Amino acid sequence: MKRTILSIIMTIFFISALAQKMPMKKDTSMKGMDMGDMKMDSGSMMSMKMNSQYSLDVPMNRDGSGTSWVPDETPMYAYMIHGKKWMTMIHGSFFLRYNKQDLFNSGSRGGKKFDAPDWLMAMTQRQIGKNGLFSINTMFSFDPFLVGPGGYPLLFQTGESYKGKKLVDIQHPHDLFAELSVNYTQRVAKDADVSLSFGYPGEPALGPPVFMHRLSAMNDPDAPLTHHYADATHITFGTSTLGFRYKDIKLEGSIFTGREPDEYRYNFDAMRFDSYSVRLSYNPAKEWALQVSNGWIHSPESAEPQQNVDRFTASAIYTKMLDDDSYIATTLVYGQNHFSDNHKTLPSVLLESSWQMHKTAVYGRYEYVQKDADELDLTDSYPLNPNFTINAFTLGVNRILATVAKTNLTAGVQSTLNVSPSELKTLYGSAPVGFEVYLRITPR
Repeated sequence: MKRTILSIIMTIFFISALAQKMPMKKDTSMKGMDMGDMKMDSGSMMSMKMNSQYSLDVPMNRDGSGTSWVPDETPMYAYMIHGKKWMTMIHGSFFLRYNKQDLFNSGSRGGKKFDAPDWLMAMTQRQIGKNGLFSINTMFSFDPFLVGPGGYPLLFQTGESYKGKKLVDIQHPHDLFAELSVNYTQRVAKDADVSLSFGYPGEPALGPPVFMHRLSAMNDPDAPLTHHYADATHITFGTSTLGFRYKDIKLEGSIFTGREPDEYRYNFDAMRFDSYSVRLSYNPAKEWALQVSNGWIHSPESAEPQQNVDRFTASAIYTKMLDDDSYIATTLVYGQNHFSDNHKTLPSVLLESSWQMHKTAVYGRYEYVQKDADELDLTDSYPLNPNFTINAFTLGVNRILATVAKTNLTAGVQSTLNVSPSELKTLYGSAPVGFEVYLRITPR
């Protein structure tokens, strides 16, 4: 375990050193790379403005996960490598942490663990002719090694399965191969373009940017309890998305594999292309990103193969730069699942925010989610399958300890207060408290 963590740290510092040595020179052959006053990362005053992977007319700062949008005001924490024809960006996050989910042992469902949730992403792009743009995205997670195939403790979390059983009070690990996608965009008129994306795996046009790529959530090592109500399709083995953008509005449609990744985290699952989604995105100002989407997901859970899910999401993201290295970022997400087998609709609401100062960040998350006995794998105790309302409040603080080779080492601590439904207090206690302390490694 220690050797694996050390090797990852050395890899990150090698990449950052390479990026630091590569000059960020203006290349006149890169017509799509408009030069302006875009901030390249939160710790520098670089003045190069680069275009999105999906449009020659949209800034790179707007790119979220998959083909989603975040506000143009979003700073980029990444290593940039600017070549003659290709522009490459590498970013990621590694949390080395201790996690105890029921600090005061008020119930019987908590767990504790030392682990290292993580992800590493590389994106490269080049212009094709005058109006074309080609890009390749890769994303990897060492969760199978550093978290383990069984996932990490997280009270009231649900989704996916392991060894034939539903994962409950556990967040599943992400696959080693989290994204391998290719994208092509063609400008068809002034302020208008058409894009086509294929991923194996990839992310369909459904939901807001996944939590790992939201600035408001980047300080929190945990997946939201609402993850499988809004943005859980970010690792999909087989997805194709067609999008049309006009100015600051984009309409997309995807066909993709509905089944979530299996428990074998190193392989490639079968492509099925049995599910569909549509998403409308709108950025009314540089500080805002709005989206509404709906997905018709076929048999997402291997433990319940006959169950289909209709998922609706709506979100608003606000980001405001306060200085070169400080900002406020806030995200509001509504997500709901409608299940075909019992015709239930279970809603969720997430509100998260982060205030990044020069060295210190204060962040928080509130979640409201309804989960029934079936979702929590409690139908033996509750055969009528009632709904349970869960509330969770998270507050955390961290501080950058050092910056070396354009890489931040940050120490942080956070706590979560879970308000248990009255029916489940015998299992969870009235208000179990989660506690975590961590070191985080990220690009500056």
